[in-house]
Amino acid sequence: MHFDTVIIGAGAAGMMCAAHAGGRVLVVDHAKAPGEKIRISGGGRCNFTNMYCAPENFISGNPHFPKSALARYTQWDFIELVDAHGIPWHEKTLGQLFCDTSAKDIIAMLRKLMDTAAVDLRLNTSVSAIQKLNHHFSMTLHHSDKEQKIETTNLIIATGGKSIPKMGATGFAYDIARQFDIPVTATRAGLVPFTFADGRFAEISGTATPAKITAGNATFEEALLFTHRGLSGPAVLQASSYWHEGDPITVNLTPAADLREKLRNQRQTSGRKNFTTELAHHLPARLVDHLSTQMDLSGNLADWSDARLTALTDTLAAWQLHPNGTEGYRTAEVTLGGVDTDALSSKTMQSKDVPGLYFIGEAVDVTGWLGGYNFQWAWSSAMACASHLSDG
Repeated sequence: MHFDTVIIGAGAAGMMCAAHAGGRVLVVDHAKAPGEKIRISGGGRCNFTNMYCAPENFISGNPHFPKSALARYTQWDFIELVDAHGIPWHEKTLGQLFCDTSAKDIIAMLRKLMDTAAVDLRLNTSVSAIQKLNHHFSMTLHHSDKEQKIETTNLIIATGGKSIPKMGATGFAYDIARQFDIPVTATRAGLVPFTFADGRFAEISGTATPAKITAGNATFEEALLFTHRGLSGPAVLQASSYWHEGDPITVNLTPAADLREKLRNQRQTSGRKNFTTELAHHLPARLVDHLSTQMDLSGNLADWSDARLTALTDTLAAWQLHPNGTEGYRTAEVTLGGVDTDALSSKTMQSKDVPGLYFIGEAVDVTGWLGGYNFQWAWSSAMACASHLSDG
């Protein structure tokens, strides 16, 4: 049985590409249902894109690589598609767009587009014995106890990365790349909580506060959440993508206030009160209690000199911590690294050395920030590939 295009992976990128590639298309996935990561994303509401999506919101060994795809199929194009299907949505914060009702609306939209294009979708199906023979690929499909040999002119790998293995994520895309001598950059968990070996924040687990988190050369200002295992929250997840094992992170617990001046003013009116009581007007009380075990916060506010206030507020604005690691692929929202972009065309996502072989979505060494950027990369890279196929 011959197909024009076979897409392995029925996630965001795979379904989007299948719906627009043209010709006779087969989509294969080992999962029981398509779009499972879409379904669980955004708390079940799917943060499907970001209004402020731009190339600088992505990490890649070649930061120029995503520019072409992102420019040719933008967030506004996907929003137009969502609107055309009558899916209600809203902006939450920082340009993040979510479905009003359910992430299942996005899956249903993609399924409808695939049905319109007469795409053949096969679930609970695995693939083996992929080979390149002259101008086509051959492979074996496995479903239950049945096997089927198929051929295709174009083979698209859209199986994502290693993040959230309980959802079926594997390194399949990287295995296929290496089979065809396509380089794969080092991979690691991204958008993932930090862990600390001593469980140092367990006693204040569940406490959240605004913060600026700096890792590497990047700083993010959003919520910080203390957990039994370490640190989480949007600011931490963002910074984790720029962190490397062994490096420290810097936490600014007072990003939006001149805490020194506020405490000086309070000293005039509430000087007889405990310093920790007054500090708790600006930081969560449980966090203040925790900090008091790490540093000297004793005495009444009136006892604190300007120099002592300055020393403390400087410390709180540049609190250096040393994570022992992250929670890894188990909870990571994305996989950093992947199929080397130097081996792919930025306009078509096709391998430069293996005609007819394409990689799209998270499998590629392009990783977006938290907030809908990775979904936009899925839509944009899928459309770069599909447009090339439909034009051909």
